[in-house]
Amino acid sequence: MSLEQDLKDRAGNQCELCASTDSLIAFEVPNSPTGGMDGTVLICETCAAQIKDSDTADPNHWRCLNDSMWSTVPPVQVLAWRMLYRLRKEGWPQDLLDMMYMDDETKKWANSTEVEDGEEAIIHKDAHGNILEAGDTVTLIKDLKVKGGGFTAKRGVAVRRISLVHDNAGHIEGRVEGQQVVILTEYVKKQAKE
Repeated sequence: MSLEQDLKDRAGNQCELCASTDSLIAFEVPNSPTGGMDGTVLICETCAAQIKDSDTADPNHWRCLNDSMWSTVPPVQVLAWRMLYRLRKEGWPQDLLDMMYMDDETKKWANSTEVEDGEEAIIHKDAHGNILEAGDTVTLIKDLKVKGGGFTAKRGVAVRRISLVHDNAGHIEGRVEGQQVVILTEYVKKQAKE
């Protein structure tokens, strides 16, 4: 059997992201640790075009991720997470990101950044030099006044399930007192995983 036929069987002849049955193609997810069936998804040309060129992404098209993010197929989870993260400023994608679950290996793959044109990948580190990953829990090491929030985030507060700002190694995002805020990495300490 060919890879494309295996993907069609797995996906039930529909896009693994939006469930469309038109113009389906095999799409290899960037930075796949394994490749082949475990690193490829079956998606429609509409999804593929918007993944490749984020400027053309239609946020309403991606509301389909509300269903596909629960897939048990790792490459589908990775693409769903990456698109939700890319669209998080719309509001509703951030809510879905907060609910989404992936095992540690899949989460690491989803967070991997591609190195382009000789640039180094962006690595987020806490105040002590520990590498931060999306989904980590951090503790504030200093009282921080939240601009526009009208409150001060106190030292020692745990910020769970952080998101990384992919174009700035000095910034992470997380919820403090129910509000999504940007936090400088120099003011946080990574908590050990339980």
